[in-house]
Amino acid sequence: MHGPATSLSTSVSAWLLVLLCGVSGAYCLRRAGRAGDGAAAGEAAMGFGMAVMAVPLRLGGGWQAPVLGAVFCGAALHALWLLRGGPHHAHHLVGSLTMLYMVLAAGPGAASGSSGHTHGPGAGLPLLTGLLLLYYAGYVVLGGARLVTVGGTGSAGSAGSAGSADGTDHTDGTGAAAGPAEMIRACRLAMGIGMLAMLLTM
Repeated sequence: MHGPATSLSTSVSAWLLVLLCGVSGAYCLRRAGRAGDGAAAGEAAMGFGMAVMAVPLRLGGGWQAPVLGAVFCGAALHALWLLRGGPHHAHHLVGSLTMLYMVLAAGPGAASGSSGHTHGPGAGLPLLTGLLLLYYAGYVVLGGARLVTVGGTGSAGSAGSAGSADGTDHTDGTGAAAGPAEMIRACRLAMGIGMLAMLLTM
């Protein structure tokens, strides 16, 4: 008897996730365009890919899984390239590989768009899924704590605080901030929350 209500709740939460990831991706794309930030470009691709994966509609055609797989493979290669700049870019690689893992775990269901980002119980490898859940839960908690702390003690627009919650430098290479530090942290935190929500459906 609770079927329609549950379906509506699931649909609403899925569209909220689409909005969250889409807005985050758009902000990262704007940042990448203004400052030439390679990390932001990768985050934009991730955000838009997550938004498409979360759409709770039957898209059909069998194109979704291959396209998303290609996008996240490209994002993972880009993250590997960014690692030349230091290990603080490792989070980008983890995120790209996590999304690729979810696409593969969803299997043909993702290609048909039958359930958006819902994989169903038992999808994927339980141990790996659990480790990723722990990673992103910790990331969200620490990122939120740092956002609150920095918001109360630092200047949002200063170049010295332009790093993100995972330590990534968001300057354009000349020392100028690629965006307000609090907005950058909030964008990353939003994407981390989205990733955690998608993992919880597995």
